[in-house]
Amino acid sequence: MARKMGSHAEITGPRIHSAALGLFARHGYAAVSMRQIASEVGVQAGAIYQYTSDKQSLLFGLMDGHMDALLAAWSAVPVRPDPMARLRDFCEFHIRYHLDRPEAVFIAYMELRNLTPENFKVIEEKRRRYEASLTEILSAGVEREDFNLTDIHLTAMGIIAMLTGINTWFREDGRLDRRRVERIYWRLVRRMVTAG
Repeated sequence: MARKMGSHAEITGPRIHSAALGLFARHGYAAVSMRQIASEVGVQAGAIYQYTSDKQSLLFGLMDGHMDALLAAWSAVPVRPDPMARLRDFCEFHIRYHLDRPEAVFIAYMELRNLTPENFKVIEEKRRRYEASLTEILSAGVEREDFNLTDIHLTAMGIIAMLTGINTWFREDGRLDRRRVERIYWRLVRRMVTAG
C-alpha cells in the first residue's frame, strides 16, 4: 500500500520491520499482534497499515530479505578451486553470518510453518539455492576423491544443521570465542567428509 503524503516511510518502514523482527523472535509469530508491533514503533495501530498490508507480509518480508542477503553475501566470497578450501570458506562464512544475525536466523528456521503456501515456496527455493552451493562443493570433493561420502545431500543437510545449531548455544561472553568455535567446527566438518 502506498504511504500517505508527508509520512516518513524511509524511517517508519524499517522501524516496523525491526520491531517485528524482535517481537517475532522473542514471542513467536503467532503470539504477536499488529497492535503490539505498532506500539513498539510508537505509531497508532491503524497507521501501521500504511507501511505493510498485514502480518504475513511482514514475516515474509523479513525471511525473504534474510535469504536474499545471505545468498548475496555468500556469492561475494571468492571461489577457490580446491574443494577442501572452499568447504572451509563455506563453514566459516556460515558461522560468522549467522552468529551476527541471531533473530533473523531464528525466524528463518522456526517460523517457516507460519508462511502461506505461496510464500513458503519462495523461501524454500532460496534455501535450496543456498544448500545447493554446499552440495556442489561436496560433489566436487567426491569427484576429486578428497571427500569420502556415502550420501552427498544428507551430508550437506547435516553440516548446515550442525553449523546453524551454534546459534542456539553460543554466547559472546561464554567459554569459547567465535574464532575458537570456528576452528573446532571446521575440524568436525573436515572429519565428516573424510572419515568415510
